[in-house]
Amino acid sequence: MEIAGKAIVVTGAAGGFGRAIASALLGGGARVAALDRDADGLEALAQQDAGVFCRACDLTDPDGVKDAVDAVHGAFGRIDALVNAVGMIHSAPLVNLMNREQRTHDVAAWQTVLAANLTSVFLTGKQVAEKMALDRAKGAIVNISSSSAGGNAGQSAYSAAKAGVNALTKVWAKELGPLGIRVVAIAPGFIDNDATHDALGESALREIKRETPLRRLGDVDQVCSTVLYALENDFVTGTVLEVDGGLRA
Repeated sequence: MEIAGKAIVVTGAAGGFGRAIASALLGGGARVAALDRDADGLEALAQQDAGVFCRACDLTDPDGVKDAVDAVHGAFGRIDALVNAVGMIHSAPLVNLMNREQRTHDVAAWQTVLAANLTSVFLTGKQVAEKMALDRAKGAIVNISSSSAGGNAGQSAYSAAKAGVNALTKVWAKELGPLGIRVVAIAPGFIDNDATHDALGESALREIKRETPLRRLGDVDQVCSTVLYALENDFVTGTVLEVDGGLRA
């Protein structure tokens, strides 16, 4: 796939990985549709990158996602690729005897994390795949997973959600491959961005650096370049590309 001129949807594009990926794709000449519930963040993206199509929506709401994908398809006339970058990092132990008010993992938090990291991928993926199939068009779906899919202590919900993303990727690659639609997951390790620092704290990050063979955190640009590779290499599908400096969860 040549990026230039392609119509690409990026979820979670108001910030974090999503915003960086959207900017990288725009820099490569793609036509980008940015989806996120953060309307202010989308407005900032539009001011920074002229020409991006922005649509605010709740990516965990089936009707909202359908309406947003319909709007993108109507504006661009087609959808060539989807990058599912929406998500949230969450850490909480399964059992915490020191917390008398909440000794076990909160169920509401579990449901919120799965909705943000897994249900959003399912909803957007199925709507975009339907458009591609109806258009008889080849395309690609890239799902942002995490090395935490292998199981990180203290991340029951987040790890389960990202493991689900990896499973969806492999299932969809088998189902959609005959239609010419590729599906790839990218699993970043610990990346040097605000979300990582806020979620883990500096003491934990120092230990992670010591355990990582390359002895450092990753960079957002390295994730973006992997997204471009996944989109451009049309014989890559059904796999999880690890971008983690050699660290395995």
